[in-house]
Amino acid sequence: MRAMVLGLSGLLGAAAIAAASYGIRQQYVLGGPGGWDYLTLEPAAQRLFIARGDRVLVVSTADGSLLGTIPHTDGVHGIALAPDLGKGFISDGRADSVTVFDLKSLDTISTFAVSGHNPDAILYDTASRHLFTFNGRSQDITMLDPLSGATLATIAAGGKPEFAQADGNGHVFFNIENTAQLGELDAVTGRRIATWQLPGCEEPTGLAFDATHQRLFSTCGNGALVVTDAATGRHVATAPIGQGPDAAAFDARRGLVFTSNGQDGTLSVIHEDDADHYSVVATVPTQKSARTLALDPMTHRIYTVAAEFDPATAATAAEPHPRPVVREGSFRVLVLGE
Repeated sequence: MRAMVLGLSGLLGAAAIAAASYGIRQQYVLGGPGGWDYLTLEPAAQRLFIARGDRVLVVSTADGSLLGTIPHTDGVHGIALAPDLGKGFISDGRADSVTVFDLKSLDTISTFAVSGHNPDAILYDTASRHLFTFNGRSQDITMLDPLSGATLATIAAGGKPEFAQADGNGHVFFNIENTAQLGELDAVTGRRIATWQLPGCEEPTGLAFDATHQRLFSTCGNGALVVTDAATGRHVATAPIGQGPDAAAFDARRGLVFTSNGQDGTLSVIHEDDADHYSVVATVPTQKSARTLALDPMTHRIYTVAAEFDPATAATAAEPHPRPVVREGSFRVLVLGE
């Protein structure tokens, strides 16, 4: 599919011109029941980890084949990889736990209890070598020792925490969805050290980070990308994106920010003209429901997933608000590139 290129003032750089040619290049049909959440990419091993309800699918980015399944991850939300430890960590939202698996074999090693409720985002910080879960229901953050599973701290988030990013220097940033704020943690001590407002943002979810320019990119439910100075909390810029975003990624080599917009079925591509100025260069058709994404920084390809849905089943006492059901055989990985 061809990208719908938006007009720009001035000359486009090579990266922006390349972005304007983005489209769906491959589709891998996986099928299977259940919804999904975060995607995590392991570029060196060419593997994509997909959170899928009660399991994690591990897919080859080379050919779309299913390399393995990590089972018994009840209410899985996210996957964090720790190559220096040879392990991966999965947040099991309904079980209030973390599943630990071996990165090579994909075998489950152990399960850690989480001090909060409904662990959602999960992040391994290489600087502190601490593991963090961002717990939606209890609105707090659990800091864990990734080797022993011991809880080192439980930190009040100040609201419902969402996506998180680490700066590599001992600081962790996270969106606070119900207050439209950004939080900052000291990853060594587990102390919350800052909370900043996100002007013009409603219900921030996805979060990406530009380490060179110290910029944070929050996707907002009202169709906005809000840019924040990670050093000071200063509001830098706002750019329009599609509706229903739930993830963001930053391609440092090309200076491009991507947001996946599930309600619209689009991928917004935004060029970082400089640290304080941003231009929308393309709105790429994907598929409705494609709300999460992962970026391969080596190939510059974007991976997202989508499905078609059948009507929800009738409400019951046990399930008063049933969701639409994924249509059999429709769940697929979409690969976007130039």
